[in-house]
Amino acid sequence: MSINHVTGRTGIAALLPEDVEVDERTSGIPLDALMPQEYAAITRAVPTRRAEFATVRCCARQASSRLEHPAVPILAGKNREPIWPDGVVGSLMHCDGYRAAAVTSSLGIASVGIDAEVHQPFPDGVDEADTVAGEVQMLTRLAAMYPTIHWGPGLFSAKESIYKTWYRLTHAWLDFTDCELVIDSEHGTYTGHLLVPGPRIGGTAIAGFDGRWSVMGRQVLTTVRRPR
Repeated sequence: MSINHVTGRTGIAALLPEDVEVDERTSGIPLDALMPQEYAAITRAVPTRRAEFATVRCCARQASSRLEHPAVPILAGKNREPIWPDGVVGSLMHCDGYRAAAVTSSLGIASVGIDAEVHQPFPDGVDEADTVAGEVQMLTRLAAMYPTIHWGPGLFSAKESIYKTWYRLTHAWLDFTDCELVIDSEHGTYTGHLLVPGPRIGGTAIAGFDGRWSVMGRQVLTTVRRPR
C-alpha cells in the first residue's frame, strides 16, 4: 500500500495533499443509500453501473462531510461527469475492486482528477490510438528498467486523471493523443504536456498538468491537482 510518510495518509489519499479529502471503498454500497434524485437518474442503468454510481456518490458525500458541506445529490452531466455543488471541486473513480472520491474547496483548487486501473498487462498491449510517438519509446524504456510494473495501465490511468482535471476547466473533450505523458519512475510523478491550447486560469494559459502515481495492491493509482 502506498503511504505518504509526511502525512500518514494511505491509498489514493497518499497521492494528494491534506486539503483534499478522500473516501475509498473496496466493496459496494446498497442502492438505498442513494438520494432520491440520484436513484431516479439510474433506474434504467445496468446493475454494474448502478452499483458503481451508488458507491462513488456515497464516497463523495463522506469526503464532503469532512469539509462541513451538507449532503446533496451528485448527479451526472451530459458526459457523465459529476455535477458538484457550489464551493466544491472533486473527482470520482471506479475500477474492479476499488472505488474512491476526492473533494476539496474550490477557493484554492481549480480542479482535481483521480483514477485507478487494475495493475495487469493489457491483453493486446497499449493501443497506439492512445499514445503519441514519445510515449511508445518511454514505455519501452520503463518496461526494460522496471519489468514488474505494468506501465500501460499506468499511462492510461494518468491520462484519465488529466482528462478529468481538464474537463472541469473546459467542459470539452481532450483526446489521449492531445497530451504527451512523461513519467518519472523514481519519484512517482508524471507530467502531461498539452499538444493543444490549454485552458486559462487567472489569465495564464496552462501548458500541462502535473500528477502523482503509485501501485497499491491490485491497482495503479493516479492523481492530478490544479491550484488556482
